Amino acid sequence: MMIKVVRGNPTPEELAAALAVVQVRAAAVASAEPGAARPADAWSDPARVARHRLPQPGPTSWARTYWPG
Repeated sequence: MMIKVVRGNPTPEELAAALAVVQVRAAAVASAEPGAARPADAWSDPARVARHRLPQPGPTSWARTYWPG
């Protein structure tokens, strides 16, 4: 694993802390079972996009879809 500091001048302690976090996260991902169910991601939840149900169109709504100019 290679980490490159792009900006700033971290102390050796700060760099070690950041590297420890990255290593723990990588180990957690690697130790997960391949077929295990993962919790749903909030970004992919359809309820986030449409919080309320949209009204359903009525039986004659097709006639109101076009208004001539």
